[in-house]
Parts: sequence; structure tokens; C-alpha cells
Amino acid sequence: MAHHSKMEQARVYLVGAGPGDPELLTVKAVRLISSADVVVHDGLVDDAIMGLINPAARLISVAKSRSRHSVPQGGINDILIREAQSGHMVVRLKGGDPFIFGRGGEEAEACRDAGIDVEVVPGISAAMGGAAATMLPLTHRDAASAVTFVAGQCKGLTDQNWAGLAGKDRTLVIYMGIATASDITEKLISDGLSPDTPVAVMERATRPDARAMRTILTDLGDMIAREGIVSPAIIVVGDVVLKSDAEDRLFHFAKQAEKIA
Repeated sequence: MAHHSKMEQARVYLVGAGPGDPELLTVKAVRLISSADVVVHDGLVDDAIMGLINPAARLISVAKSRSRHSVPQGGINDILIREAQSGHMVVRLKGGDPFIFGRGGEEAEACRDAGIDVEVVPGISAAMGGAAATMLPLTHRDAASAVTFVAGQCKGLTDQNWAGLAGKDRTLVIYMGIATASDITEKLISDGLSPDTPVAVMERATRPDARAMRTILTDLGDMIAREGIVSPAIIVVGDVVLKSDAEDRLFHFAKQAEKIA
């Protein structure tokens, strides 16, 4: 087992790996993953970041996918507790930030309830990484004084009350909303949002193959289908989208249609 200072012994660190670009890791995250005994990681963590892990560490993958939940959340909590109880320095490496739709809150509670020391190392959230790469200011004095993060595939999308979260002077950021984009559009328009509200989709933000595209709200589901957008991707709704470098795919689509006509 690697030699650690007492401070780093037998503890769980919930570490945010950020949106993909290894240069966006914090200095602390790099130090911890390069000295951990055990790394429990998501499927979303970039290979370049995996390459920074202590070569002597044991890797445990708890990758989730919509179709196949290989390790349920309770099982992940149990792994973290068991490994720390065995005297190991454990890093739970998660895409983005542990406390923004990363279930870090549940993992922290489970560790504390079991008497395990736990520390959280924030990561750059996908929304912030994507916004920075796309020159999309989530807040702007001319366009938005509030920003809200929501999850688009949480239990019971229809039961979630988003009224007032999007609209004039507000930015709405939707995580995990690609599969339910058409439902999201319907929900927002029925809440009174104008169908021509600008929206952007940032796919694989900060990675070499990233794409950022914009259209209007009513076209969101259609654009996702036309462009073959897949998760991980973030949806941003609001006027700040017009200040970004996201490509105007509605304009592009209209031009294509003109040519065909």
C-alpha cells in the first residue's frame, strides 16, 4: 500500500473530475488521484484523466448507463465504506462536480453515517466548462441576473415545477435532458415561455470532439434529432445563448431547406 500522511489515511475523497479536459482538474484533485490506494470511478471520466491515477491504485468501475445499471447507488456507497474501513485512501472520481447532479450528497451522508471521514473536492461542472468553451456567459448584466440548474431525467419530469425558472433575465441550464428534450420544450412552452426563446446544446463539452449548437426552443427536439446529438450534453435556455459562439443550426437548416426547394 502507498505511504500516506496520517491526514490522507483511511478516508473517502469525493473528487470532481470536471467535464473532460484534464487541464480543468483542480491541483488538489490531481494530487489525490495520483496518490490514492483505491479509485472508484464513473464511466464518464476521460481517459486522459484516468491516466493520471496512481499506477498502483486498484480501480473499481461503477459506470452507469440508462439501459444497464451495473452498480446501484447503495452498492457504490457500500464499496466506499468497505474500502475506507479496510484502511485505504479512497477516491470516488466523478464527472463534473460531486454536488451538482453527481449524487455526492448521498455518498457523503452514507460515509458519515458509517463513521468514515469524507472530504469533497469540487470539480468544474459540465455547465461551466461548456459555457466557458462556448463563450456563453451564464449570467450577464444585459441578459441574465439569475441562473438555475435542473435535471431533465429526474423522477417524474411532469411533476417538477419549473415555472419562473426560464424567461426574461434568467438562464435555465438542463442536465441530462437530451432524451426528454421534446417533453422539456412542451413543459416550458406550457409554462408560458416563448417558442422562439434561444436555446443552445453543448455536447461533450471541453473535449476535443465537442460541439455547441443553437436554435429556438420549439426546434430543440428536432435539432437534436437532425444533428445526432447524444449525451453527455447540456441544454441552455435564455437570451445569453445569443452572446455565445454556438453555431446557429436553425439558420443552417433553413438554408439547406431553401436549396432543396
